[in-house]
Amino acid sequence: MDENKRITTVEEMEEDSRKLHDRACEVCGETWVERAESQKNHCKFGEGGICCRNCSMGPCRISPKAPRGICGADAHAIAARNYLRAISAGTASHSDHAREILHVLHHTKAEGPYIVRDEQKLINLAHEWQIATEGRDIYDIAREVAEVGLMEFGRPFGEMRFPGRAPQERQELWRKEQIWPRAIDREIATAMHMTHMGNSADPEALIRQGLRTSISNGWGGSMLGTEITDILFGTPTVRETEGNLGVLEHDQVNIVVHGHDPVFSEAIVAATELKETLDYCKAKGIKGINVVGLCCTANEVAMRHGVRMAGNFLQQENAILTGACDMMCVDIQCIFPSLPQLAQCFHTKFVTSSPIARIPGADHYEVTPENAFDTAKDLVKLAIDNYSNRDESKVWIPERKQKAIVGYPTEQIIKHLDNITNSHVDTVGSYRPAIDAIKAGVLRGAVAIVGCNNPRIRPDFSHYEIITELFRNDILVVATGCAAQLATKAGLMNKEAKEFCGAGLKRVCELMDIPPILHMGACVDISRMMRLAAGIAEDWGVDMTQIPVVGCAPEWMSEKAVSIANYVVSSGLDVYLGIEPQVNGSDQMMNLITEGTRDIVGAGFIINTDPKVLVKNIIDGIEAKRAALGI
Repeated sequence: MDENKRITTVEEMEEDSRKLHDRACEVCGETWVERAESQKNHCKFGEGGICCRNCSMGPCRISPKAPRGICGADAHAIAARNYLRAISAGTASHSDHAREILHVLHHTKAEGPYIVRDEQKLINLAHEWQIATEGRDIYDIAREVAEVGLMEFGRPFGEMRFPGRAPQERQELWRKEQIWPRAIDREIATAMHMTHMGNSADPEALIRQGLRTSISNGWGGSMLGTEITDILFGTPTVRETEGNLGVLEHDQVNIVVHGHDPVFSEAIVAATELKETLDYCKAKGIKGINVVGLCCTANEVAMRHGVRMAGNFLQQENAILTGACDMMCVDIQCIFPSLPQLAQCFHTKFVTSSPIARIPGADHYEVTPENAFDTAKDLVKLAIDNYSNRDESKVWIPERKQKAIVGYPTEQIIKHLDNITNSHVDTVGSYRPAIDAIKAGVLRGAVAIVGCNNPRIRPDFSHYEIITELFRNDILVVATGCAAQLATKAGLMNKEAKEFCGAGLKRVCELMDIPPILHMGACVDISRMMRLAAGIAEDWGVDMTQIPVVGCAPEWMSEKAVSIANYVVSSGLDVYLGIEPQVNGSDQMMNLITEGTRDIVGAGFIINTDPKVLVKNIIDGIEAKRAALGI
């Protein structure tokens, strides 16, 4: 590979971050680095999940001297309750995201501002839900689909629809184990009720409710969020983009969109492309407008518009510290409350857009389906006006950036498989070519790498170490969220990265014309991975728990990740974690999440904080599944 296509190492990323953190000190700002240091050492009761504050008799902390709380709850009950509450919060976050997207779909109309961009996907979903389409206006169909979708949150009777997309073996198991979800809000409410003082103290019962609640997310809220977002803004297709802080521009207005909900960021992108906006920018003597993304909002706009990605979770402060961020617009989730104070050390305008994420010190512009585009136009104009307030003595943009190929939903993966097998009618529209490659040993299997960054460990390092080792061992990677952005920053998500792969994976990349890591979107889009795994299992003729496909979250940190990990496990896929869940104060709970769930759903967690050991565990696990299949 030539020098321009080399991998960017974690050490190089850290070097840029250190320089930016030094700048924070110079302007009297602080970053997560200083705050993490001030929080040491962490509370051992909290780490173990054995501190209970679910009533005002406490808080109660479990220790050898005090083995039970005032009500009599022991470490196992308390850790299980806290764990279920984390699953519930994560489910609520992803599912509320989906609820808002469904309300936007309900507002669509032919004259805009929001329209249906993937009509075929809307019609397919209507047929799946037995909604009439013949002779009907597409927007009448959209409104009815939205109304039926919204019933998935609070239906008074019956059960959720999307779990019926799982392979038949999974559906039968969920029914047998009585964990098929009834409705999203009902499972969250049941979980909160069970964990209220004086209710469930049985860890297994609480774990079972956690599995059911998580399924309502992965095969409910998240899947709805992904499906409806595709209908509204278009199903992603393969695009080339760039990543890392080097995507910020010295001579353009830099607008950073950050968060997880694409409704607002789509409006911002559209507003920057208007002739009136561009003319206004030129009248100010400015070269142009540069929209870049952070976190999962970055993934959303990258795979639909090719918008470049400035970075992942722990780079959000760095974007402001460059001194070149003229405006940061945020929506929901993973947003540091510290950002407005840091922005005040520079000229950056910091804007919130959702009542779900109100942050002191921010300029708040509440965005609704009715006002989104007008608000976006006003904010882009405000960012253009703010460009002249830059202090060039405070500007330093790291040069490093890398090319990336993004946008591989299941439809795109099938298309690539069809392109190399279209002479075989029986394989068109199926995963059988990929299955054949796995059976032949050309591919050993696949790993879904997901999740955040976490200051408890070296940021990005675990993602980097695990991805590159999987490449060498002929294991295909699919990625979402911050893990995908690390791959972008490092230069691992482009076609040239096949040179770092084993001979088998390299050959697959050449035949399919793909990079060795497939970008599937934002963290809400992990539901795409469930459809992918389900499709492979169905075309193979086995249960999901048998296929050599696993999940991995090396640097997870949020309650959303706890819910995600549990719905992946519920789907029959082992999940490898690089951060220990906060239940280790209970040996029963540790056993339940690693071994006990195997008796219920056939999968569990494998935990190791050393990425070199964790990736070896992953490879060994995939090889064990291959052996069990006789391949």
